Amino acid sequence: MITLYGIPNCGSVKKARDWLESQNIAYEFHDFKKAGIDKNTITSWMQQVSWEVLVNKKGTTWRGLPEATKDGVTSATSATKLMIENSSVIKRPVLCKGKTVLVGFDADTYEEHLL
Repeated sequence: MITLYGIPNCGSVKKARDWLESQNIAYEFHDFKKAGIDKNTITSWMQQVSWEVLVNKKGTTWRGLPEATKDGVTSATSATKLMIENSSVIKRPVLCKGKTVLVGFDADTYEEHLL
């Protein structure tokens, strides 16, 4: 089973969804805004990718955070807390298939792991 995490209006999420549908790959979509995200899910992602990859420091959400909040994100624990409190800071999309966790959308990477 494939689960794609993100928000519907995100451009990268739209590209990932379009690619999956064009390849006739079934997936479940998890909307951060409606369903939130929990510690166990983030912890499972961090078994495959680092918190530095998951926290989108180039996005508008990160840039809008107070400096003290940004300065406080120094570990997996503090990053997890921030991602739970503000899921928009997570780099999107996050695709999970078994133990595979792909962050961001790249058609070649999706093809390599899913076809």
